[in-house]
Amino acid sequence: MNYFNLFCALLSFSIVYLGTPHLIRYLKKLGLEVKDQNKRDKPLIPLSGGLIVVAGVLVGVLVFIFFRTFIIQTKILTTENLIIVFASLLTISIITFVGFLDDLLVHKDKERSGGLNQWQKPFLTLFAAVPLMVINAGHEVMNLPFFGDINFGILYPIFFVPIGVIGAANMINILGGINGVETGMGIIYFGSLGLYAYINESYIAAMFALMIFSALIAFFYYNKFPAKIFPGDSLTYFLGGSLAVIAIVGNLEKAALIVSIPFILEFILKLRSKFKAQCYGEYINEKVKTNYKKYYSVIHFFTNSGKYTEKQIMYFMIGIEIFFSLLIWVI
Repeated sequence: MNYFNLFCALLSFSIVYLGTPHLIRYLKKLGLEVKDQNKRDKPLIPLSGGLIVVAGVLVGVLVFIFFRTFIIQTKILTTENLIIVFASLLTISIITFVGFLDDLLVHKDKERSGGLNQWQKPFLTLFAAVPLMVINAGHEVMNLPFFGDINFGILYPIFFVPIGVIGAANMINILGGINGVETGMGIIYFGSLGLYAYINESYIAAMFALMIFSALIAFFYYNKFPAKIFPGDSLTYFLGGSLAVIAIVGNLEKAALIVSIPFILEFILKLRSKFKAQCYGEYINEKVKTNYKKYYSVIHFFTNSGKYTEKQIMYFMIGIEIFFSLLIWVI
């Protein structure tokens, strides 16, 4: 049984690994590029790598369903679970499309993506939550840190599901600006959540996490320092939406909250600047230094001094995520 899971994961990996170079060339032809702000000459880098990642995940999940339906039938893939899987795929696809719309709005000077307005982002991501809401996905009883088990009843699908999807997507989206950070951190928290879900017999959540984990490893090869392609909002929205999906369908809200602590801290810090501060800094003697005197991002704790290279900062951030992802096993 596990061999088929690994085959589907390898398929997701292969699609992303082999497809990304083609996407890079296509995005360059379209002119969908922005400047890499942390480099000396600020080269133009293609934007919206999330498109190939979601493609790899979709194919991997659909092949998984095919195997489970026609080759190795299992009680895990019941009609109810199939509905949950397809609703989850629809949620992920919609939220990735919203992120792609955000990527399309690039400034003429190519300095950065213009992006949707602050009110448009939560409004549009609300539609991504609808598939999970209408099927009453998830469990009404949530296990929360410090509070234990709480039964929310009908409030769970009509309130907590949309709040979870909107919050996760927009929260993951605000932490980035350094080559490889979004992808590298995603590898860590999806890998940890996938294993946690599997051990706790949340097999649908574990399957999604495995496909995403595999796709991100392939994409990291192109996104790590020095990046050949940027993830764009299509990937960060995808990551946030997928995190919410795994938390909801796997009843893993507590674990998802713990791995999200770096992003929660980022939200608090960005709030101090009214979400106007940028994570990236200025290239000075191969190091990255922020132009802000105060700390408006977790990344600013490393860029404020100007002592670290972009590559070092990337690994610092991944290290932070490793720490919080390990906490789910002890809390």
